[in-house]
Amino acid sequence: MTTKPATKSLVFPRFFPRPNSKTGIWSWIATVDHKKIGTLYGITSFFWFIVAGLEALLIRIQLSQANNDFLSPDMYNSLFTMHGTTMIFLVVMPLSAAFFNWLIPLQIGARDVAFPRLNALSYWIFLFGSILINFSWITGEAPNGGWFGYAPNSGVTFNPGKGMTYWVVGLNVLGISSIAAGLNFVTTIINMRAPGMSMFKMPIFTWMTLVTSILIILALPILAVAGIQLQTDRIYGTHFFNSLGGGDPVMWQHIFWLFGHPEVYILILPAMGIVSEVLPTFARKPIFGYSFVVFAGAIIGFMGWFVWSHHMFTVGLGPAANSAFSISTMLIAVPTGIKIFNWLGTLWGGSIRFNTAMLFSLGFIAMFTIGGLSGVMHASPPTDAQQQDTYFVVAHFHYVLFGGALLGIFSGIYFWWPKFTGYFLNEKIGKLNFIFMLVGFNIQFGPMHWLGMDGMPRRIYTYAENMGWEGSNLAATIGGFILGIGVLLFIYNVIYSMIHKEVAGADPWDGRTLEWSTSSPPPEHDFDEIPQVKFRDDFWFKKYPETIKEYYEHGEIEEDTEDKLSEKSNHEDEIHLPDMSYYPFILGVGIAILGAGFLSNIYIIAISVPIMIWGMLGWSMEPVNDPHPDNH
Repeated sequence: MTTKPATKSLVFPRFFPRPNSKTGIWSWIATVDHKKIGTLYGITSFFWFIVAGLEALLIRIQLSQANNDFLSPDMYNSLFTMHGTTMIFLVVMPLSAAFFNWLIPLQIGARDVAFPRLNALSYWIFLFGSILINFSWITGEAPNGGWFGYAPNSGVTFNPGKGMTYWVVGLNVLGISSIAAGLNFVTTIINMRAPGMSMFKMPIFTWMTLVTSILIILALPILAVAGIQLQTDRIYGTHFFNSLGGGDPVMWQHIFWLFGHPEVYILILPAMGIVSEVLPTFARKPIFGYSFVVFAGAIIGFMGWFVWSHHMFTVGLGPAANSAFSISTMLIAVPTGIKIFNWLGTLWGGSIRFNTAMLFSLGFIAMFTIGGLSGVMHASPPTDAQQQDTYFVVAHFHYVLFGGALLGIFSGIYFWWPKFTGYFLNEKIGKLNFIFMLVGFNIQFGPMHWLGMDGMPRRIYTYAENMGWEGSNLAATIGGFILGIGVLLFIYNVIYSMIHKEVAGADPWDGRTLEWSTSSPPPEHDFDEIPQVKFRDDFWFKKYPETIKEYYEHGEIEEDTEDKLSEKSNHEDEIHLPDMSYYPFILGVGIAILGAGFLSNIYIIAISVPIMIWGMLGWSMEPVNDPHPDNH
């Protein structure tokens, strides 16, 4: 089975190699293969994870003892701003995108995403945007106004220099990447499912990707509006958030948190999808209450738009607004609780294998539950008023976003690594990795609960000796370094496993979903033949047809009466792969230069225009690779 070789672009200049090589650096720059793009997302975001971890350790060293002068106040402000910004926008979101890119076409039985070049463009914009926002460290003007950028503190009056301009321009560039990716995955999931795969036969991870992508499409433009307003305030002297000029600083909080709370679910829903795939595989049971898990995820995505002002209970919105958002915050805990009970129901009575992926998923459930319970406490305005801007809030969101999202992502890494690479990660090192990360995480963030209840404010760079906070802060710092050792163990595991390759077959875990039906790693075209789907967990029933009757009797699958297999099999006898292309890279460079121009002068912006025009015109005129007539 062959694929048509790449066709030479009609307009591409000769001083670049032709983008038809399958190896070398040019093959990565010109790639539109969803698997390679997923790998690029994963490597880049993990690099920023290391950077953000080092920033966190510097913060913890500063707070390990009272009256410490290890960091200056300005450096401390820059570190906690960039740590939060990096973890949210450069680590958890793109790590999730790495899984989306790798898995969605494989799980729905497709050869690629709907828009392969747009997919490549989203990565290059992410890469250049992440470099742009971190370039501020080199210029000595790192952002220092918090990852939330509250106005008027983020305006030029109270924050002169270019630090927060780097922040807002960088986020505006990164937002383009996220929106492009979200549109791509919504289109892919709706239009490119294998014949017979109705919506309620999709894997849970695919469902959570769909909900997350819809949230991205709707939430990131809100951040873009706020970002453009702040950018014009800082660069051109407008007054959107300047009360003396007729603006409203509280408007920033409303706009930012209207984006910010759906963003929490953009971060956590992919991890929920990962756990919903890992638990059934290693409990050797179908997911308990599939429909409830799906609808709970959709309801979380919907209700996430109605809780933003619980971040603003102390602003003074009044009792009516506080009551409304208190009720909505309590209600959103219900679908989350449904998911937790369904995960426990999946484990109940299962034949459980406690390997590393399963341990990380169990850790996710435990830590996320703790973080969720402390979050429900903030639904009460009087309680929130006491805990607002204290380390209790820091503990809460780290239990949700690290104990939740990142433990779930690590579970997914260990689970799908054999599929991605064709070999296993070492289980003994993996379990040590899990133990160090879980123990270090709890030692670091557990004490922050009582530090917050004892009144330690957030965002202070030091504290007096007589406050009684030294012991808890020292414990938190020790926990941070234990957590760091856990991350180093993961890196060691990757290197060790690359050297001592323990080869994995196509289906090493006895999986249930379609990605396990193709080779490990998958071929460039994913599937030799597009799968024909009759059941949910169709691959499982192809392997074990004798179990079909048992599952029917328990009502755990539905008979395929309404959804007949399509007579169109997506041309399963033909393999249609898009040509490689440099134009997404060129257009990404142009957008990055445009962003850099706002940080310097109009001449840089002028340079970006012909580059972007070149990228767009070349893209539009590039030949499309039609199916090869010999692909049978």
